[in-house]
Amino acid sequence: MRIGFDAKRAAQNRTGLGNYSRFVLRLLSQYEPENEYHLYIPDERRTPYLNEIPTLTALRLHFPATGIWRRLRSAWRVLGVTKDVRRHGIDIFHGLSNELPLNIRRAGCKSIVTIHDLIFISHPQYYHPIDRWIYGYKFKRACRMADRIIAVSEYTKREIIRNYGTPAEKIDVVYQGCDPVFSKEIARETLSEVKERYRLPDRFILYVGSIEERKNLMVVARALAAMRNDGNRDAESIRMVAVGRHTPYEDKIKEFLAGNGLADSFTFHNNVPYADLPAFYRLSDAFVYPSRIEGFGIPLLEAASAGIPAIGCTGSCLEEAGGKGAIYTDPDDERQMADALSLLWNDAGLRRRMADEGRIHAERFTDDRLLADLMKAYGKLSAGC
Repeated sequence: MRIGFDAKRAAQNRTGLGNYSRFVLRLLSQYEPENEYHLYIPDERRTPYLNEIPTLTALRLHFPATGIWRRLRSAWRVLGVTKDVRRHGIDIFHGLSNELPLNIRRAGCKSIVTIHDLIFISHPQYYHPIDRWIYGYKFKRACRMADRIIAVSEYTKREIIRNYGTPAEKIDVVYQGCDPVFSKEIARETLSEVKERYRLPDRFILYVGSIEERKNLMVVARALAAMRNDGNRDAESIRMVAVGRHTPYEDKIKEFLAGNGLADSFTFHNNVPYADLPAFYRLSDAFVYPSRIEGFGIPLLEAASAGIPAIGCTGSCLEEAGGKGAIYTDPDDERQMADALSLLWNDAGLRRRMADEGRIHAERFTDDRLLADLMKAYGKLSAGC
């Protein structure tokens, strides 16, 4: 079978859609090598993350070949690529990041699209109006044109049905796994070296992710302030370590902390290499991911895989990612968050029990299970379902 992929995000994006795309490509090329995998990438000059796919040599890469499409690379991705797909005899074309070529039905193959979330609809305040219009057009059209749809969570499946009226039987839920490095043991020397290099405290609660308003890290800062106002000594002892790219939202959190005498409670690390992240998880006492809305929530699964108890927020899909390895609080209730932080900070027995539950939950997201789900979705295309 020949399977083609819109691989722009796999080549160009470090997180989110890029990680998902590389995960799918690794999974298929590693465990189903008898198939041909064709990656369609609009710009051969911008492929910094393809080398993160360990089986890259098993993949066939295609770029715009003719003069006009080399000048109009974005247009090639949404229109011109279909001629190449047809010429290569592709059986299934998979749009890995919420969209398909606008004329995909001219490609002479079955199509499937992965929809990650519809946050631009449920929480429009986080998007520019023009972006909302573009996403709305592309996502809705992809759901209509695709022969089948993959949703990355049950929550996302419900959102697709609710917003687009898509029949439930057209949608398969296929979860994303996390990198196996998070479940592997780490040498004591490595942990010590990472702790010393980043000057990490002996005990801390970790956050990993984008530091932006939607991720809602401010609720943790407000929780510490509520503890302090209530005379809870945990406000003085809890240390937070946040890993993510610097943003203006980080500055807002720092200003709030300073204004409440809590400047020393948070440490931000903006340029942590991916290779160091597993050590950050293992060195932490607990993990917090207070995002208001996600399509899935990979960091919670990373924490579960690492055996780190976690705190997430209700309202979207985070319970699917964290399972019983996490406590869930209202994203707007800093006192609920404060209670959860204090509970995990002080109860070592609870932390151990939740760590065990998290590891059990993470076993649902192993390569073999997720590969079986993905191949089942592809099989429905071949069967005409």
